[in-house]
Amino acid sequence: MSLLELRDVEARYGEIRALHGVSLTVADGDFVALLGANGAGKTTTLRAISGTVKTSGDVLLDGHKVFRRTPEGMARSGVAHVPEGRGTFTTLSVLDNLRLGAWVHGTASPRDLAHVFEFFPRLYERRTQQAGLLSGGEQQMLALGRAMMAKPRVLLLDEPSLGLAPLVAREIFHVLGQLHEGGTTIVVVEQNAMLALEHAQHAYVLETGRVVLGGEASDLRKNESVRRSYLGY
Repeated sequence: MSLLELRDVEARYGEIRALHGVSLTVADGDFVALLGANGAGKTTTLRAISGTVKTSGDVLLDGHKVFRRTPEGMARSGVAHVPEGRGTFTTLSVLDNLRLGAWVHGTASPRDLAHVFEFFPRLYERRTQQAGLLSGGEQQMLALGRAMMAKPRVLLLDEPSLGLAPLVAREIFHVLGQLHEGGTTIVVVEQNAMLALEHAQHAYVLETGRVVLGGEASDLRKNESVRRSYLGY
């Protein structure tokens, strides 16, 4: 069953056309990776879904067109977006950042907080610290934990491994794998194509704002052009 679908979505930044009729489908419970070089339109695709950029074309949830998309409206519909750069509130504590993630439900329950701390024990150890004092890896954990507090149906992540040590990046993707196993649908933009394709079920390759290739992640790992351009062998 299709949970999320884009049909001929286009987007502009002023005179610059960032997306040229992007169409893709994300099944309920899927783990999808968006691959491509810088400027390919991957980030804009996530923004089109979450309503943070104006678009033409259609975005559908559960088979129904979403009209008047806004970030608040999409969040209330179960779409959580973790942007590149993490977007944590640096002057607030770890605990307050997590509590803010639950705004769509009103308040943060102790049970939901405990669930995040099970995945990220270091956040519990640093729960009273200001977010700006955390390491890059810990801030990424916090950004993901805050998104988890919203109990999303669809989790969008933009470059979750950016700037992280390889071990920490794998830890983040291990958590994403656990969330996926728990039923969360995931769409991730990731420059580390090897890491993304190891965890994803399906993937799309974007070039200059267009989808040029799509299919099962296992098949894309074997694709010669993908291997040469993104996997380095």
